[in-house]
Amino acid sequence: MKALLALSRAIDAINRRVGRAVTWLILLAVVVSATNATIRKLFNVSSNAWLELQWYLFGAVFLLAAGYTLLKNEHVRVDVLASRFSRRTQIKMEIFGVIFFLLPISFIIMWLSWPVFMDALVNNEQSSNAGGLVRWPAKLLIPVGFALLLAAGVSHLIKCVGYLRGACPDPTNVSTGKSAEELLAEEIARQAAEREAAMRLKARH
Repeated sequence: MKALLALSRAIDAINRRVGRAVTWLILLAVVVSATNATIRKLFNVSSNAWLELQWYLFGAVFLLAAGYTLLKNEHVRVDVLASRFSRRTQIKMEIFGVIFFLLPISFIIMWLSWPVFMDALVNNEQSSNAGGLVRWPAKLLIPVGFALLLAAGVSHLIKCVGYLRGACPDPTNVSTGKSAEELLAEEIARQAAEREAAMRLKARH
């Protein structure tokens, strides 16, 4: 079990580094989008390459951060039924889902998408849009993204089994702070309160 947990930690380290690096692509996508919109409005000039670059960046964030999302336990989880069972039963259900759904689907998509990428690479496939980008980098994101998700699934499976054997903490409780949704709700409430206070102060004057 120690060797498997060491493997899990190595996989988590890779997904953590990839996830943190990918977050910068969000900023880059915003800059590209804003620059493209500004140039189009000011100079009435547009480029399919800039538009496709935005799509590529979005695809990179979505696919490459999938494993990191699973690691951080930020993926969508429907616990309507599972929440009624004991913690150990929930972990067993988690193991079932990983083995029979997450791992097979990730492997199949990774396996089937690799020839598609290779075909695009060998033939130097170009965008069908005038002035568009080369296609193989975007298609490479699919097998790489699902490979990272597959690895994250293996790591998650190891930690679930380790939890049942008392060798590691509950992997579904990796987040020690508030969720992204809770933080967003608090920020919205704070801004609303500030606007209300400003309006009251303005009304007094």
